[in-house]
Amino acid sequence: MELHILEHSLKVASIAKEGIQICTHGLIKLAFLPSKTRCKFFSLTETPEDYTIIVDEEGFKELPESEHLSVAEATWLALNVVSGGGSATNSQPIGVTKIAKSVIAPLADHNISVFMLSTYQTDFILVRERDLPMVMHTLSSEFTLLRVINGETVAANSLGVTNGFVKPKLVPRPIIHPLSSPSNMFCVTSLDPDTLPSVATLLMDVMFYSGGIKEPGASSEDSAHIRFFSFSLIEGYISLVMDEQTTRRFPNNVLFTSASGELWKMVRIGGQPLGFDECGIVAQISEPLATADIPAYYISTFKFDHALVPEENIQSVIGALRTNESAGQ
Repeated sequence: MELHILEHSLKVASIAKEGIQICTHGLIKLAFLPSKTRCKFFSLTETPEDYTIIVDEEGFKELPESEHLSVAEATWLALNVVSGGGSATNSQPIGVTKIAKSVIAPLADHNISVFMLSTYQTDFILVRERDLPMVMHTLSSEFTLLRVINGETVAANSLGVTNGFVKPKLVPRPIIHPLSSPSNMFCVTSLDPDTLPSVATLLMDVMFYSGGIKEPGASSEDSAHIRFFSFSLIEGYISLVMDEQTTRRFPNNVLFTSASGELWKMVRIGGQPLGFDECGIVAQISEPLATADIPAYYISTFKFDHALVPEENIQSVIGALRTNESAGQ
């Protein structure tokens, strides 16, 4: 297995709902006019609380300074596990549960905080740039480490973290944050970039103006139904995560679908904003899923984390996680 350290230097930021209009021009340019920018890594996720943006330094220049824009401290780097060659974004997705024990758990054991972005194509593990030497040392025994430099994949040189390296004492990882599962069912999909102009108006409406579509018959007080939409354009590949009702607004044959037409249920992690310094949150969720061999997508946002699991597995997932949750109380 190969672990690719991508060349993008990333910023993670939150845009307040009331300030989205100020940023809309730049966001539309990043999403729909990539040839007009030098941005290669852009992701925008809307939750009930805010918009989370992950963007490289070139893309960040497109955003205005605003009191409504909060930027996480530090520069982040994206790691990607690739099975048997290929590039980070056109390989078959490994899945967050497949890398739970080999990547996410060891990083948590070494107190390295991660920020996850699962897409239709692959899974990105974001780590702080300053943590890279320890990341490489932690994972070098399990993976062939490669760095992407100017588009070329080359062997990653050791950054010299050897002296004073102490093998951590492994401890159980109970879930310590509240869990909830919205009533929506979600699709993880993509579309051909060539078709993007034909649905650009629809996508803009979904991203910025529509406020989401309720379940048929759902009342406005249906707190179990949440607003969640994620759009990523990374190295030319588009990924979309949206609820089932939103997908119905798209023309037939525009969105990619799996042969099974799989739907996903969400587990939301966190009662209060999680912050960026706590380690092991992703591991708390992904390790039990890995043990149960349940596939999952995982999307971290500025305030909360979100795991998507197959619809038919949601009850067993909640049960497994609740057991782990109880162990921490």
